[in-house]
Amino acid sequence: MADRLTVTQLNTRVRSILSESSAVKDVWVIGEISNLKLYSSGHYYFTLKDEGSEIRSVMFRGSRGRIDFEPADNMKVTAFGHVDLYVAKGSYQFIAETMTRSGIGDLFLEYEKLRKRLEGEGMFDASRKRKLPMYPKVIGVVTSESGAVIHDIVTTSGRLFPADILLAPAQVQGEGAAESIVRGIEALNREKVDVIIVGRGGGSIEDLWAFNEEIVARAIATSEAPVISAVGHESDFTIADFVADVRAPTPTGAAELALRDKREVVKQVDGLGIRMGRALDHISVKMRSRLELAASKLEAGRQHEKLSMLEIRVGQLSEKADAALRSSVQGMRSRFNAAESKISPSAAQRKVASLKDRLSFLSERMVLAIGRCLKDAGSKLDAIGQRSSDLDPRSVLDRGYSYVADSEGRALTSARSLSPGSIVSISFRDGGAEAEIRKVKYYERRH
Repeated sequence: MADRLTVTQLNTRVRSILSESSAVKDVWVIGEISNLKLYSSGHYYFTLKDEGSEIRSVMFRGSRGRIDFEPADNMKVTAFGHVDLYVAKGSYQFIAETMTRSGIGDLFLEYEKLRKRLEGEGMFDASRKRKLPMYPKVIGVVTSESGAVIHDIVTTSGRLFPADILLAPAQVQGEGAAESIVRGIEALNREKVDVIIVGRGGGSIEDLWAFNEEIVARAIATSEAPVISAVGHESDFTIADFVADVRAPTPTGAAELALRDKREVVKQVDGLGIRMGRALDHISVKMRSRLELAASKLEAGRQHEKLSMLEIRVGQLSEKADAALRSSVQGMRSRFNAAESKISPSAAQRKVASLKDRLSFLSERMVLAIGRCLKDAGSKLDAIGQRSSDLDPRSVLDRGYSYVADSEGRALTSARSLSPGSIVSISFRDGGAEAEIRKVKYYERRH
């Protein structure tokens, strides 16, 4: 009658058989290391593989002292040990007791050969790298439709600044993956997307190998749209990373590079309004200074009244322009905030760009208009000041003339207003005098 065993009993029996079998007890295994991890316990966990198979392997901390090198992914080694079964998981593994280095893995050699050749062609040069668009409307993504990459990019887009995400589904691992990636890049270029993200999650060098293929590198290099490479983890580097216009450490990082933070856009709009307000304040202060300078040249009376009216007019103009500008900026910001929650991603992108263009256009027109008005006002003030200066009787004193006034300070322009005994004041360039009229002579006016 057959034995009735629990799962644990069965796994334990298999382990016992393996441990007693000379066929797998003390063996040398030749293979290439992949997926190497060093845990805090001090144990190495990795996979040994060749062209046809692979086996999970472990080297415990006590055995590490028997080797004189640091194991690494893609390294070909010859390991000595035995096969064991992990009862809890029902999986068998190779327990490496020591190992020797056999040489660098074939894949790594192939990688280095291609990298050096493409570098020699100038495909990695910074001079051929293109800048990413500031406000992309459509972002194309070449990746697996079932992986976490597309989810991370869409989520990041919603958090930063909404854009249309166009996925070109592609196989990113295994046979035919490189060709699939190339087709995705070509399809997105036909759609005229603004930027392309090519990526996948982390893995071993063989998992990422499609992104080390020459056809993928050349498809990225010849892409009409700028390409962001986001392959693997931050520590992983592929040929695609070197050829791409921008390399991102992760898919989330790629989305952050492609999109502006909407908070930064709002901050820029606010900053523009502040700078415009400061410019207006500067113009206002400058013109008021000119007004005050002109006022110092004008005598009291009618000219002063003209100046006062002009100053009031300039002040009103400045206040009206300032109020209009601030209202316009506030209105645009309000419209931006409303659009953010109401419109589609692509429309939001276009809306912000349009608002920014309108704001820049408005600011230029506003500053030019105010500048022209204030310039005209300043010219008028200068003309008034010059006329006042020319009309001021005292302006001719420097030329050897004098200024004669009656006892009340009124200018005397005719001898007929005088009579013997009249007291007059005479002003000269450097002083004045009082005089008594003794004799008056009249001249016939010639026509």
